[in-house]
Amino acid sequence: MNLPLLTIALILVHLAGLAAATHAVMHTRTPQGAFAWALGLALLPWLTLLPYLYLGRRRFHGYVDQHRRHRRQFDHAREPVTLSHDPSCARYAALCNMLHTTFHPGQQLRLLVDGDATFTAILDVIAQAEHYVLVQFFIFHDDGLGRRMQQALLERAAAGIDVCVLYDGIGSHALPRHYVDTLRAGGVAIHPFATQRRHTRFQLNFRNHRKIVVVDAAQGFVGGLNVGDEYLGLAPPLAPWRDTHLAVRGRAVADLQRSFAEDWHWVTGTLPPRRSPPPGQGTAHTLIVATGPADLQESCSLFFVTVIHAAQRRLWLTTPYFVPDHAVTAALQLAVLRGVDVRVMIPSRPDHRTVFLSSTLHAYNALRTGIRVFRHQPGFMHQKVLLVDDDTAAIGSMNLDSRSFRLNFEIAALNVDRAFAGDVETMLRNDFEHAIEIDKTEYEHAPWRRRLAMHIARLFDPVL
Repeated sequence: MNLPLLTIALILVHLAGLAAATHAVMHTRTPQGAFAWALGLALLPWLTLLPYLYLGRRRFHGYVDQHRRHRRQFDHAREPVTLSHDPSCARYAALCNMLHTTFHPGQQLRLLVDGDATFTAILDVIAQAEHYVLVQFFIFHDDGLGRRMQQALLERAAAGIDVCVLYDGIGSHALPRHYVDTLRAGGVAIHPFATQRRHTRFQLNFRNHRKIVVVDAAQGFVGGLNVGDEYLGLAPPLAPWRDTHLAVRGRAVADLQRSFAEDWHWVTGTLPPRRSPPPGQGTAHTLIVATGPADLQESCSLFFVTVIHAAQRRLWLTTPYFVPDHAVTAALQLAVLRGVDVRVMIPSRPDHRTVFLSSTLHAYNALRTGIRVFRHQPGFMHQKVLLVDDDTAAIGSMNLDSRSFRLNFEIAALNVDRAFAGDVETMLRNDFEHAIEIDKTEYEHAPWRRRLAMHIARLFDPVL
């Protein structure tokens, strides 16, 4: 009697798999991804259907249209800015056109080289807030640093300051409910970011990976760190933790506010408080690059391609996850052929085993084309930094992987300024001194099973 029911269930699963395979063919971004999903869904639906529901969605309803509509509204509402006419910025005109924004001249920048410097600066500025505090991180932890941040936000809320906090529901999955409840009870407006307003478990693919802090529009912060003790190097076995952040003063802070406001409006239906930033008194030209799956183009991948193509003498980049797509790989190879000094720094320790294995294989392929690859020592390296020639440096949340390129909401600051680029060069030279340059033997002398694991891990590149 159970056999017919089992047969019916199998038929229904296969029909659902065929329907999902059709959806994958129509909507998956890359031919390779479409083929892989369609084959798995058609032949092995009982294994692939559930992962596809979680990971196979290319878009999400609602956010895309609202994101674009409100971007147009924000464009009309914001105050006119002084366009940058610095010839060095002309190399990045395509980025400005894609992002519908521009470089802001006269920005004041401060490089925050590690977690201690970053959170000392952020907490000090929050403590001085007079009007509002906007905070957005991918991860909050209920640990020493997390409670310091919690206390700082509660103190400002108790003083009558508007405090708005966003965190990613997936990235902060381990955050206990009482952490959020304590903040809400203390007057802090705090919400998880979700790509659908109605609760659904099928939304793992899209994550808000941005890290933004804005206080009174006077100062903003952007970079790679999250709120947790590991980012201070206090959580073995990945300690010491290597990461970098950036403090900005000037009109570019308005674009950080704007990015936060778009996400806040999607989650809450309201706009956070805002003020006009004072003009900067510095020398940098800064472009805020906010990318995500709601964009018309694959804006994060295009950001890397554009910046790599701009390099004429030097391109140094650091990334915890080196899983470039074909466009970025080709851009790096062309840079080498132009005679550019291309260096990539990656971790020596894994925090995600599958990504680490895939990164190792990509590093081997990069070495074969003349790209120099280094493994940072000791601990884990999480920073996302780009240095181009002698005048351009970018710091942000973007990794060199398909998740950042196509699935995550990301943000970075691209800065054209020789003095700031010099600071970044000094920092990176110190990092390279603590790194080991790898060669082909890392892959070629690895045991056969490990090399096989690398190639299997690479099959998962589209969702890493």
